Amino acid sequence: MAPKGKVGTKGKKQIYEENEETLRFYNRVILGANAIYAAVNLVAFSSSFGTWLLLGFALAVYLGSYRSMYSMARPTFSEDGGLLDGGIDLNMEQGMAEHLKDVILLTAIVQVLSTLSSYFWYLWLLAPARAAHLLWVNFLGPWFMAENPSAPEEVNEKKQRRQERRQMKRF
Repeated sequence: MAPKGKVGTKGKKQIYEENEETLRFYNRVILGANAIYAAVNLVAFSSSFGTWLLLGFALAVYLGSYRSMYSMARPTFSEDGGLLDGGIDLNMEQGMAEHLKDVILLTAIVQVLSTLSSYFWYLWLLAPARAAHLLWVNFLGPWFMAENPSAPEEVNEKKQRRQERRQMKRF
């Protein structure tokens, strides 16, 4: 059963602390996935150009996503050291940070699975597919499916008869 009443809000300090914890967690995920990948593919097996290329690609994705989350969560402090703003809440549902976290997790999973087979890198194509789905659902679909605002509304039969009776009464 859902709790009754108003949903509680988070304070600046709580947002700041949760953001720090979230960034720390995703930093560990990135480091762990890269450690496993490096240990298996770069040390145990002979590394090829493709291995280095895919590692560079994963690092670019990690860097872009993590830096975006870091800049979103950047707090603002006053001159005396007091917290003015805790940054954007990274744990907010349906926010941009949620999608960035998904990209980091998807890349980490794909990177670790690619130690078994390089074909697992194809799973990373789920990210552009998800982006295309979100683009269609949130922007393009409603825009293409919207009714033409300049088209006249269909007149209800009752309203039409009522208007005809009113016109007959006037004459």
